[in-house]
Amino acid sequence: MAKLISKTYGEALVELAVEENKVDDFVKELTVISQILKENSDFDALMNHPKIVKEEKKKVMENVFRGRISDELLGFFLLIIEKDRYGEIDSILSYFIDQVKAIKGIGIVYVTTAVPLGQQQKQKIEQRLLQTTGYKEVEMHYDVDEALIGGMKIRIGDRVVDSSVQTKLSELTKQLMRLQLA
Repeated sequence: MAKLISKTYGEALVELAVEENKVDDFVKELTVISQILKENSDFDALMNHPKIVKEEKKKVMENVFRGRISDELLGFFLLIIEKDRYGEIDSILSYFIDQVKAIKGIGIVYVTTAVPLGQQQKQKIEQRLLQTTGYKEVEMHYDVDEALIGGMKIRIGDRVVDSSVQTKLSELTKQLMRLQLA
């Protein structure tokens, strides 16, 4: 249900941004707004409190953001409050950012390796991904998981390329188990 909500409102926000020709402006504003909302848990608690009526929440939102963000985004936030969807604001904004990146040809890539990579290795991976994926740009996220033993896992969206030693050993073990059963 939460995914459907974030997709529905996120897509509406993308359509608004494209329609108003303000995609980059919205991204900048929403990046700052997201950071502010994450840093102010009291504001989040207030906006999600069940005993505070919508009208009060809308007044607070207007007092805080009127004149500081675009009227379109303020209107969007007021709509979110009106429809009791403020609890999904983080996922809505994340969905919007991800969709804008997709429109602009920016891939979000998660690379997990057994050991930290050097700068030159990271550049090679990035260049190879740009050549093979068709993205104009890639946003790289690196992580280390010693359990992989060696190799790496690369995740782009819902696609995973797993060339880790851990996975290869696991596959080999399964094959050996099948041989013993025969």
